[in-house]
Amino acid sequence: MAVTAAPAATAAELTTPNAAMSSTTASSATASDPFYTYTGSEPLSSLAPGTVLKTRTLQYHLVGLPTPVKAIQLLYRTTDAQGRPSANVTTVVRSLSGDGGKAVSYQSFYDSLNPEDGPSRAIAGGLTLGGAIANAEALFLAPLLLQGYNLVIPDTEGQTSNFAAGPEYATNTLDSIRAATRSAETGMNQDTRFGLMGYSGGAIATNWAAALAPSYAPEVNDKLVGFAEGGLLVDPAHNLKYVDGSLVWTGVIPMALIGVSRSYGIDLKPYLNSYGLEVYQKLERGSIVDALGRYPGLTWKKMAKPQYADPNSVPAFVDAVNRINLGSAPTPAVPGFIAQGNGGVFEGTFGNRPGIGTGDGVMVAGDVRALARQYCSTGNGSIEYKQFDLLSHVGVPVVWAPLAMSWMDDRFAGRNAPSDCGRIPAGNSLAPEKPVPAS
Repeated sequence: MAVTAAPAATAAELTTPNAAMSSTTASSATASDPFYTYTGSEPLSSLAPGTVLKTRTLQYHLVGLPTPVKAIQLLYRTTDAQGRPSANVTTVVRSLSGDGGKAVSYQSFYDSLNPEDGPSRAIAGGLTLGGAIANAEALFLAPLLLQGYNLVIPDTEGQTSNFAAGPEYATNTLDSIRAATRSAETGMNQDTRFGLMGYSGGAIATNWAAALAPSYAPEVNDKLVGFAEGGLLVDPAHNLKYVDGSLVWTGVIPMALIGVSRSYGIDLKPYLNSYGLEVYQKLERGSIVDALGRYPGLTWKKMAKPQYADPNSVPAFVDAVNRINLGSAPTPAVPGFIAQGNGGVFEGTFGNRPGIGTGDGVMVAGDVRALARQYCSTGNGSIEYKQFDLLSHVGVPVVWAPLAMSWMDDRFAGRNAPSDCGRIPAGNSLAPEKPVPAS
């Protein structure tokens, strides 16, 4: 049974069934918003993942302004990267024309280390620089609503914003779907079919959720029709070397270090020099908007103490990147559409190291090809792969979004999923990183 967020109901709340008993209305989300805190008497550990803890209905906001569209927000029980029970928030938008039988779980690319930048807070009216990304993604969400899909939009990074921690993105996403189908107010139930969709940071959540669904949430996996993604992070150790010294995307280096360290309780600060610590501290609550182009030419070597010039000389780093390497994760059991750019030179990334190669500016194309080929060779023959050699990371979504939506429409319509297996060019090794001695 859901725990109510507050006793009073307003006219806006009464637009949903039983809202007076189970919902509260809010106009904005702030750091002190009590909705995000679980206050029930039962310990979270005694509740099943996906249990709805609180529910509220509010107006869907764009850049802080309310729209006529209603959004239902759920606080729900989930699991963090270390297997501990936690609480997270997701947003459900009911289709204006659908019947609740089909839904898309859309994973945002808000990419931030600040919980205030999450999509649920932007939808509730919060205004932050990092939250501007979640507002812009309305361009992807509106067409899905118009096509009759219900939308589920989880805060994939959780309430501590563990950027790049893929397994935690997965549990937050899968438990969000569980919660959405258990709430009477969403219009969905255990028979609702779902598609997973996301780009960049949203692709991290999408792919990890598809990979872990059979083991973590088999009942969710049974209702998945497929996953559509683009601009995917596969092997973070390769990405660090690919963007090392680039002009725009170097801020991703400290952001990923902070997010993964936070997620797994790892302290990488002892390995950083004074400059590295300065960058680390400046970005501890930063978003991708803060980091892009801010540190041109930044390298791991510039941030690390001399004896740790090779990141693989840091045992905690090797452990962390191996935990979030998709090449070591299970193969999804449902069809997938994967798109990847390879025009990173247009965004100031000129790296082309042996074993890594080129990419879209931040994501490594050879890694994505290798993962797609791996899925094909390990039992999933329904993988479609598209590589856009003349498009960079920022440019690919323009072509990816309509292709992904069309692909998703076909999966819901029951059409056979296309396959590029046997035609995907060779990629990189996705073998786990090996530690090396400090110098």
